[in-house]
Amino acid sequence: MDTAVNAVVGNALALQSFNQGQEVQNNLLKQSLDGQAAHMDQLLSSIDLEPALASSGSLGTQINTFA
Repeated sequence: MDTAVNAVVGNALALQSFNQGQEVQNNLLKQSLDGQAAHMDQLLSSIDLEPALASSGSLGTQINTFA
């Protein structure tokens, strides 16, 4: 019985150590993704996504369509 308890305790400690390592890796991944998201927000905010509308002439002044 004593060896069974020792085995269970050993497994519990191994799982606890593994979970701590996973948590560290998850935090590092989250920081990396947050940094990439900040960079993408900065890049996308500098791009004018809506095209300029025609203000004169016979082409593009009656209907506002773009793809």
